[in-house]
Amino acid sequence: MTSHIIVIAILLIFSAYFSATKTAFSSLNKTRIKALAEKDNKSAQFAYKLFDHYDKLLSTVLIGSTLTNVGVSALSALLFVELLGGANIGATVSTIVVTVVVLFFGEMASKSLAKEAPDKFVMYSAPFLKILIILLTPLTAVFSAWKRLMSKAFRTEPDSKMSQEELLMLIDEVQQEGSIGEDEGDLLRNSIEFTERRAEDILTHRVDLEAVPVEATKEQIAEVFSESKFSRILVYEDNLDNIVGVIHLKDFYTGGGIISGDIKDIISPAIFVLKNEKISSLLRKLQQTKSHIAVVLDEYGGTYGIVTMEDILEELVGDIYDEHDDVVEEFSRVSDSAYRVDCSTDLDEFCEHFDIQTDSEMVSLGGWVAEQLGKIPEEGDFFSYDNLEVTVTDVESHRAMFVEIIQHQKEDGASDTDTAPAT
Repeated sequence: MTSHIIVIAILLIFSAYFSATKTAFSSLNKTRIKALAEKDNKSAQFAYKLFDHYDKLLSTVLIGSTLTNVGVSALSALLFVELLGGANIGATVSTIVVTVVVLFFGEMASKSLAKEAPDKFVMYSAPFLKILIILLTPLTAVFSAWKRLMSKAFRTEPDSKMSQEELLMLIDEVQQEGSIGEDEGDLLRNSIEFTERRAEDILTHRVDLEAVPVEATKEQIAEVFSESKFSRILVYEDNLDNIVGVIHLKDFYTGGGIISGDIKDIISPAIFVLKNEKISSLLRKLQQTKSHIAVVLDEYGGTYGIVTMEDILEELVGDIYDEHDDVVEEFSRVSDSAYRVDCSTDLDEFCEHFDIQTDSEMVSLGGWVAEQLGKIPEEGDFFSYDNLEVTVTDVESHRAMFVEIIQHQKEDGASDTDTAPAT
């Protein structure tokens, strides 16, 4: 009887170990283990090598867990039948006791401990686990062959690719753990979202373009360069929908003064793209043509705006300012509940900042304001949206430039889409 109890106790320890091992490997930070392994941490190297044969590892854990639990059940039945003197009552009591003990000791307790410190558990147990893998190789080989047979029979293919949403969630988790900082997290998120952004998402609209007619004088061109502080200016013929090229500042000013030759000789050809062009593809085109500006066309072939190399890089690294840029804060707090907001702000950023939702297809805040008003914005126009009061404060060329936002505390059950435009 004593020997039965000792063996059962040993099997329960093994059962807890296998359950903890499965949980630890599923919760393990593989990147951290790899970093430790590269620093010549022997335990981490053992653990990391096990990842290369994860299917074999999992088979070993499952086989070991099954064998130990079956052993516990069989020996417990014999023990309680001998103690209670009846097969039926002994088997019933054995089933109840084994279920409770395995559930709490072999499953819940062990898994909870392993989940708290999976890295340490895996590194300490990796050498022993490697021995078990070798000992159970004949059984794991059988199960591996069966798995391959089932995969072929049902034509299942493992999906090892991570979706964009999963990658973004992973970055959030790593950042919360403190492994990377906020700046690194933003850079990684920008890199992942980079491939989905299109030219129309980052362009400078045609109403904000600086351009000169092809017949412009050198004095007129010099004035535009001086006032705009731009290094490149578009050149058009007849109207802005017919861009013929680009003038570069360094070509216009040579030897300390304006060139003496014909302006047409320094006009570089323009690069044209559609507004739904992905910026990753656009970046390659600019690199191949050694250009810094692409003219974005709408569905009718008219000029929709431009995208510069700087615009694309800012999608990766954030805003880039030089000594000529006027730094404009998108959100300026003017009181405890009031903000002055630039209407060129991305609508998604605006919604995130004020914790609201909208199903609008507009890209900028200014477009959304005009959509909510249902007309061309004018100074003083006002509407309410969710817990926000929106007032147009600055208008230029029929566009809202700045709005004042008064944010009220949200009420329970308030709708995110209730609007009440007014003028």
